[in-house]
This record gives sequence, C-alpha cells and structure tokens, in this order.
Amino acid sequence: MLQVNVARLHDDNREALSLAWVAGREGGTAVRREAAAAAALIGHLNLTHPNSIQVIGAYEAGIVGGFVGRLLESQPAAVIVADGVAPPRELVEAAARSRTPLFTSPLPAPQVIEKLSRYLAKLLAETTELHGVFMDVLGLGVLVTGESGVGKSELGLELISRGHGLVADDVVEVSRIGAGVLEGRCPPLLKDFIEVRGLGVLNIRTIFGETAVRRKMKLRLIAHLDKPVPGGRDPAERLPLAELSEEILGVTVRKVNIPVAAGRNLAVLVEAAVRNEILKLRGIDSMAEFLARQTQEIQRGDA
Repeated sequence: MLQVNVARLHDDNREALSLAWVAGREGGTAVRREAAAAAALIGHLNLTHPNSIQVIGAYEAGIVGGFVGRLLESQPAAVIVADGVAPPRELVEAAARSRTPLFTSPLPAPQVIEKLSRYLAKLLAETTELHGVFMDVLGLGVLVTGESGVGKSELGLELISRGHGLVADDVVEVSRIGAGVLEGRCPPLLKDFIEVRGLGVLNIRTIFGETAVRRKMKLRLIAHLDKPVPGGRDPAERLPLAELSEEILGVTVRKVNIPVAAGRNLAVLVEAAVRNEILKLRGIDSMAEFLARQTQEIQRGDA
C-alpha cells in the first residue's frame, strides 16, 4: 500500500509552507492512497474521506469550534490551520488528546492545498520500472525499447549528439501522476550515465554538458526497435493502417515499430516519428490524409 508518513510530509514541506507542529506529535499516522485519488486526500473540511488532511483557513477557523469533535472523528491524518490564523484552543486541546498532528502555516489555504496536492500526487503515484532508453526528442518523451543488443543505447547516444536530451538509460522509473499522464525519471544510481557496448559507461552530463540531460519527462511515445530475424522477413508492416499502442499503468501510449537494418539511420527515423506524433497531437494525421486522397481517386476513377 502506497503511503507517506505525516512526519516526513512535515519535514519535506516545512520550509516551503513554513509549517509549525503545534500538537499531536505522538501521532505516527500515515497518508495512504488506497482507492482515493491524491487530490481527495487534502481539502477544506473534507469529512467524507478518513485519512485525509484537513486544511482550515480564516473562515473555517471561525466556525470550527462548534464541531471539533466531529472533525477529529473523521480520523484525519493531519490538520493544518492556514492563513496565518491562530488555531482555536479547543482544536489544539482535542488534537493533543486524540494525537492528531496539528500544523499551522502563514500561507493562504489554497496555496497550501495546491502545494500538498502536487506533493502527494507525486509521492503516492503508481510506479513501475521499464527497460529501455528514455529520451527527450523535440520536447516529447520517447522510450526506446527492444531486445538486448539491438542498439538502444547507441541510438540514444546518437540522438544526444544531435541535440536531444537523455533522461534515463537501461532502467526507467515510470509513475502515473494523473488520470492519463505518465512521467519517467532515472533512478538516482544511474543518473547521467549511459552504457554503450565497446565504450563502457559514459557520463553524458560531463561529456556533452548540462543541456544534454533531463531530470524527468512525460512519456508520450514508445519507439520499439525490431531486431532482424536471420532468413526471416521484415516483421514490420510497410503501411501500418492501425495505430499501435501499449498500456502502461492503465495509460495507453502510442507506439511505433522501427526495423533495424544495415544502412538505416535510426536517429532520423525516430525524429520523423516524433514529428509525426506532434502533428497527430495537433489533429494532423498523414496516414488518414493519404487514405482519404486514395479513396477520392478510386471514386473518381469509378465515376
């Protein structure tokens, strides 16, 4: 079960939100994601979901005295009194008795909610590890996949030399940070490194500079390298009429298969695939346009 301890939440956000721990230090509860979305785990007087973080602003502080008991009966993971107002005495006493962590912040309540919502969404996101090279190509997050030895890292190195950025090589940590949004990062141990057969491990930041690496990217396209089968035919369709895709953590990601063969410039092909994907995101589909033109010519010939 994904969870974050309230003490860690306090320590991670203490400076950014100027949090002060007023009462309930003995409360060792944790914020759990369970079935609820991270956005539902924090809000103004949310008494419906247990284990949430209750944020009390100036208005709520003026009326909370009448239902402190009901507020703490909902078993909040923590209560934050924002807007720089002093927490009501009855709330402080009740939080101490129930061992409910009580914080104060001088910042506006909406800012506290926004900051902690992003923090919880990232920390409690579903995560998986994928094998491949994750690149920033023309501003699009591209995961290069394929069998071992097919040339993923060499392709990544060539893309870097053409001005694109490396996010991760070999192992990519992918998290679902939104309903249909995947974010890829590099494990700390492998940060900035890429392994190329014959050259060993290279530090891309040292060789190419700061602009050659990225901390994270949203995953938008998978470029799968198809290794040629000796004596076999090309596994890829010449004109793939149906879009390929792959599901990762419940999110559908578009996919292209690129056959690997002598003399093929894979970096140019990946760049072309990315440009085509960008056009699709803008509502321009080259394949659909070609098929429509072909149908029009057939109908004209039959007339």
